[in-house]
Order: sequence, then structure tokens, then C-alpha cells
Amino acid sequence: MISIKTAVFGALENNCYLLTDENSGKSALIDCTESSAKMHEFIKGAKLEYILLTHGHYDHIGGVADIKELTGAKVVISKEDEHMLSSSRGSLAAFCGVSQKNSAADIVVSDKDIITLGETEIKVMSTPGHTKGSVCYICGDVMFSGDTLFFCSCGRTDFPGGDSREMMQSLNKIADIKENLTVYPGHDRQTTLDFERANNPYINR
Repeated sequence: MISIKTAVFGALENNCYLLTDENSGKSALIDCTESSAKMHEFIKGAKLEYILLTHGHYDHIGGVADIKELTGAKVVISKEDEHMLSSSRGSLAAFCGVSQKNSAADIVVSDKDIITLGETEIKVMSTPGHTKGSVCYICGDVMFSGDTLFFCSCGRTDFPGGDSREMMQSLNKIADIKENLTVYPGHDRQTTLDFERANNPYINR
């Protein structure tokens, strides 16, 4: 069994999630917008094993260096977006006037990799389009979609590394999943795959 705790952080209203394997008590933080009193309270008491990053834009990695130092959690990101952890240009922080504290990956993942959290398996799905290294994390009947799939929408593709053709391919790859997963996106409200297959104008179904 897993539990999911949600909170919204930062000026761009990012969703961060605390996923906990209830049998072991081990947790993973999915995206880490900031290191703030609110974030510290959000993860307080958690046995944080991982910081799972859906991609490397600054609003998703802003607190990584400090939270890693505080908790000892392993930082997980795709190979394609790994450089953004130590590049304010790559993460777009430099273009938005945001100061970035550099960090480094502990685990670099690719499509179909499995992250083990206690007794829970978290599958990595490569979904480029918003960035070259965007990934979704699938755990049981839930998906953490980052900035790939939103409620009736999808992530922007006009930033460096974005690609609208790749985004369409990634959305169709997600739509091909047979199960009706609950989707926890990087911004806005949660949704389901069945709802998005039926209503999202960016999905060809």
C-alpha cells in the first residue's frame, strides 16, 4: 500500500508529492520546487529515500541541493536532464532571474527502469517533449506526469529542448496504457487517464 501527500509550492504553483510505502515507512519526494519552511514541514518525519525528478526545469529542482543535504535522499533524474542540476542556463533559472544552488544526481534513469521504495516498485516512463529528459513515474494505479500531461492539456514545447512532435508521441504513449491510472501532474489538478483519453485535445483518441 502507498499513501500520497500533496502540496503546492512557489510562484508557478508547482505540485510536489510525498509518496510513502506504508509497510516500510520509506518515502520519495516527487519534484522539489524549493527548500523552505513549508517544504521542511511537508517532509517532516518522513524517511526520505529519494527525490524523484520528472525533469530538470528550475521550478522542479530548486530545493534539491538543500533537501538532499538535509535528508541524505538520493536524487533521481533522467540522463538527458541531468546537466540541468548544475546549469542555471539548462534549467532556465538564469533566464528567469532565479538563483540556483547546484546539485548532482545519485541515480540516472532511463525508460522502463524500476526504482524500489520499500516494497513498492516505481516504473520510469520516458516522455520527452517538454524537455529531452522528461519522465513520468508509475506506481500501482497512479502516475506522476510532471509537465508532460496536465488536466485537458500538456506541457509547453517552446523552451530549449522542447519538441512538439516528441510531445505528441509521448502523449500517445501514455494514452496507450491500458489501465485507468490516476494522474498527479506537475501543475493544476489531478485527473485520470480515462478522462484525458476522452477529453484532452492533445491526445489523438
